[in-house]
Amino acid sequence: MPTALIRRPSPRLAEGLVTHIERTPVEVGLAFEQWQAYVDALHETGWTTVEVPPIEECPDSAFVEDTMVVYDDLAVIARAGADERRAEAAAAAETVAAQGYRILHIADPGTLDGGDVLKIGPTIYVGHGGRTNVAGIEQLREAFAPLGGDVRAVPVQKVLHLKSAVTALPDGTVIGYEPLVDDPSAFDSFRAVPEEAGAHVVLLGEDRLLMAASAPRSAELFADLGYTPVVVDISEFEKLEGCVTCLSVRLRR
Repeated sequence: MPTALIRRPSPRLAEGLVTHIERTPVEVGLAFEQWQAYVDALHETGWTTVEVPPIEECPDSAFVEDTMVVYDDLAVIARAGADERRAEAAAAAETVAAQGYRILHIADPGTLDGGDVLKIGPTIYVGHGGRTNVAGIEQLREAFAPLGGDVRAVPVQKVLHLKSAVTALPDGTVIGYEPLVDDPSAFDSFRAVPEEAGAHVVLLGEDRLLMAASAPRSAELFADLGYTPVVVDISEFEKLEGCVTCLSVRLRR
């Protein structure tokens, strides 16, 4: 059974960092309800979840994906590009280690956020230009090369993280909202979607795609391609530049 790491939102969620969009008020109570619905959607599609201990003093801590990058049996623990988020990593590292993964850490001067990493088979695209720097990318390359991972740096300037701009369908096609993708030609295969949130999908298996309710036209597109959208409302997390990928770490080994 596939497993996802999750982390309960902080009561201070509304204080989370915002970099590329205008800040709007976050309804924290509604965010907690949406987070639970997201977790329920994972359970209803055959996933089990493991909670990383919450860290109330870190407003962005629900975005647990940023704490690590997992490939094969190795979890590389991130060193956040924002100083305010570095305290999030320790408990996440302990939690994934307890699932049987080997652990490496991105070290100073490297910075890396898990949301900057898109894995498609052995190809690992890493966004450079925001929270992730050259040293962090090189350390990730060195960590995954012995496992057959091919790390490729791609530019990210228009959004917070690479996976704020693109994710991928089960067939390996990279999908993105073109106005926010720095260089579509950086990917082996690219398909444009009609909405910003349509660029964000989590592969749940059996051609099911977890995605946000704010992208109905993209959901129709994916259904026409033969996929099954599993739709969740994450509006309060979207106000903090979050998306469906950010709220879990998928462990597929």
